[in-house]
Amino acid sequence: MLNDLFKRARKAGLTSLESDIEEPEKSEFFKNYPEIMKHHHTLQFICDTLRTAMAGTVSHFDLDQLIELDLEVHHHEVNQPVTALSTVADALPGLGIVAAVLGIVITMSALGGPPEEIGKKVAAALVGTFLGILLCYGFLSPLAAKISRANDEESHYYHTLRTGLIAFVRGAAPALAVEFSRRTIPSAVRPSFKEMDQEFRGKSEQLAA
Repeated sequence: MLNDLFKRARKAGLTSLESDIEEPEKSEFFKNYPEIMKHHHTLQFICDTLRTAMAGTVSHFDLDQLIELDLEVHHHEVNQPVTALSTVADALPGLGIVAAVLGIVITMSALGGPPEEIGKKVAAALVGTFLGILLCYGFLSPLAAKISRANDEESHYYHTLRTGLIAFVRGAAPALAVEFSRRTIPSAVRPSFKEMDQEFRGKSEQLAA
């Protein structure tokens, strides 16, 4: 998507994107990229960055700093559920210990009674401890870690977009700006230069048709 966007901007100027940027939901260009259209924040991120660049009064250094602030705010917002889950997870073993202590207190009050009654109360106390540990280390902590990893991957995705946009605004050719973006992708999932070139050629032929 960035390659086609940059080519269009380089050929006709950034101002040629004004109608697409102002109303991206109605843009014929963005409709060719349904994955971008479905991700509201990504679409707004691209449009806001290009809109600011079109103003012509912001240097690429200031624009990069502006994007960094935007991404910091977004990363903080999406990590709030992780913080909440981690806080609850950290508290659960403590609650399990409290349940065990209360269970022992209740058990002590039943001393002298039938052994089976004492056994039930001890078992109940241990179940509280078990549930606290299980919910912490078996459910909430792994869930928080998974969400955190997903947020980190999303942050890296935005960093990739940021690198390409800043490179283009700085004056790099469309292909070079996209190459800047490609180099920021983790090596495990990074497409090769040849794969990117084939993808661009196929997309260009599709748009031309």
